[in-house]
Amino acid sequence: MRSIVRKLSPLTPPHRRFPLSFFLSAPNSCSILSSLLPCPLPPPAVSSAANHILSLLRHFASQPSPSSTLSLAYIRGGCYDAEVAHRPPFSLPFCPGCGVHMQDSDPSLPGFFSTPSTKSPDYHAPIYPLPLSSTSDPETSIFIKSGHLQELSEATGGPLPGDSSAEDSKPLVCARCHSLRHYGRVKDSSAENLLPDFDFDCMIAPKIASPSGPRSIVLFVVDATDFDGSFPRKVSRLLSTSIDHNALAWKESKSANIPRIILVVTKLDLLPSSVSQEMLNEWTRRRANILGAVKLAGLHLVSAVRDWGVRNLVEQVAEFAGPRGNVWAVGAQNAGKSTLINAMGRCVGRKMTQLTEAPVPGTTLGIVRVEGVLCGHAKLFDTPGILHPYQITTRLTREEQKLIHISKELKPRTYRIKAGHSIHIGGLMRLDVEESSADSIYLTVWASPLLPLHMGKKENSHKMIEDHFGRQLQPPIGEHRITELGELVRTEFRVTGDSWDDSSTDIAAAGLGWIAVCLKGETLLGVWTYDGINVVSRSSLIARKAKIFEEAGFTVSNIVSKADSIFSKEKQNKSGKKKSVLR
Repeated sequence: MRSIVRKLSPLTPPHRRFPLSFFLSAPNSCSILSSLLPCPLPPPAVSSAANHILSLLRHFASQPSPSSTLSLAYIRGGCYDAEVAHRPPFSLPFCPGCGVHMQDSDPSLPGFFSTPSTKSPDYHAPIYPLPLSSTSDPETSIFIKSGHLQELSEATGGPLPGDSSAEDSKPLVCARCHSLRHYGRVKDSSAENLLPDFDFDCMIAPKIASPSGPRSIVLFVVDATDFDGSFPRKVSRLLSTSIDHNALAWKESKSANIPRIILVVTKLDLLPSSVSQEMLNEWTRRRANILGAVKLAGLHLVSAVRDWGVRNLVEQVAEFAGPRGNVWAVGAQNAGKSTLINAMGRCVGRKMTQLTEAPVPGTTLGIVRVEGVLCGHAKLFDTPGILHPYQITTRLTREEQKLIHISKELKPRTYRIKAGHSIHIGGLMRLDVEESSADSIYLTVWASPLLPLHMGKKENSHKMIEDHFGRQLQPPIGEHRITELGELVRTEFRVTGDSWDDSSTDIAAAGLGWIAVCLKGETLLGVWTYDGINVVSRSSLIARKAKIFEEAGFTVSNIVSKADSIFSKEKQNKSGKKKSVLR
């Protein structure tokens, strides 16, 4: 019956649907309202009624999400001024792992996160084995030794794994931090590339060098395996000027805040155990003085993984900060700032949110205020790593960075070499012994064990690059990368020594490692690396050599073995094709 009625009823014209934004414009609303009124009204009355209707409709209009209108320049947490008009709204959550403002609207933008689903009451957590009774077992993972997987016991009263109450108390982090913490890599690096470079001069420098406000304590976090490359020279010059200026103002009875600099050399566990702490302490002070850190309030040699020297550092920081001071951890990318702060939190024993730590340059994206380490109103801030363009890591891909990353204790690789010979460190650096007053000298390479080395005649160095660059000589990975890294330039060093037992001079390349030179006499060295990479000569950090010397040719490594097998397969395929053509 209903279908028959529909067929007999007259056809009605289709309704035109307008978006709500069409009605929210004043001219459209006035014209529509005039057509709907049964009797005409004067224009002022129609305009007044339209304004009332507009105010009501705006409550139902869809507004753009805060994340869509947020400028990428201010998505780094804390990287904006209080007077900036486009600062992020306070409704945006804040990632406690990396310091970026989070959003859930666009996975392709930085700071994306997804709210975890709540578990039902019937969910049963998996059964975990009993915790280890002691961490003194040499086969125990380094993560357990460092406190990442803490022992669970009834004495500590900590929650068991899988406890729902413990899981609910975990802070929410962005998808990038989740991927770094669980998989050790960034799932999608394209979102990171949208962020502008961190501007230290604008975001942090005015705060730590201000003559007024709370006392500033600056932690210079420097990588022991890349001291010259990771040393924050720019910040050192800034603070040295500020200390001199504020000290003069203080003598004139003016308000002045003199910042205190504490030099923290991290990753001490990566240096050989034979290096004495007294010698390393003296070497560090002397080198820091040369690089511009003249007025140090303290020096600490620490290992955040093994908690060496962390307690003494926390005590001095708490003493200098007092009840209201501000503590800033600054340093180059991948120097170990977040790992150090996590170790300080473990040492104190208070509840704190773990910062994201990973062997990826630029893990921290914004300024993160860390709670639970200092007492009173004192504040501790983790800051994004300062980009040093003269470090070789800034030109490498993520896969190439893994090859030069040092994660285990350094082992020496020593060559006994004569004048007219060269040493290649992957495809990143070459050292030529051009002249020497001695018959031979000793060169010890201190770098990642994954880097393949080659020793041969200097006259064959260009052929080595043509035949083996990107293959046996990695990184970089791929022959095409030679045009992307820049032009090779030569730096000359004249080195003298007075002993055959101990190295006297290091030739250090920023972000790569160093070569220690041992000789009795004088030699002229030519170092080739890419234009803009910082290469310096310094006094030797580690004087000893390897007991067994390397031989000429390539060192034994997986990279060389794989490249040789690929080369042999290609050669066999070419010879097979030639035979088939002849037949």
